[in-house]
Amino acid sequence: MFKRFFLVLLTLIMSIVVMLVAAKNSPGEHVISFDEPIILMISMGIVVCLFIPPLVMSFFGNFVVRIISGVYQCFIVFTFMGLIPIGFLIPNGFWTILVSIAGTFVSIASVVVTLFIDRNREVKL
Repeated sequence: MFKRFFLVLLTLIMSIVVMLVAAKNSPGEHVISFDEPIILMISMGIVVCLFIPPLVMSFFGNFVVRIISGVYQCFIVFTFMGLIPIGFLIPNGFWTILVSIAGTFVSIASVVVTLFIDRNREVKL
């Protein structure tokens, strides 16, 4: 349980870091930037709200809950993978690409741990 929660929390932290890095290197007016901190905080709040379901599901060892959590986290993996080519379009987007790759690896590790670690352990009441 602790491994699953820690990896989902680490994925959340990576999501916030990639958002801050992208805000630092914002190329235009219609993107997240440090010039509009309220919009940046709202965006971070939305990301935290989107991570509440996998954080809560990480406490449960039921097979069905773990499958649902793994599928949910796969969408997070696809989001990080989508940020990698977008980083090539951003001027000075090297850090965006680097953090996106790290986030992809952390997310994949989280999915693997969620789906395959401790799956044969019997739950005692």
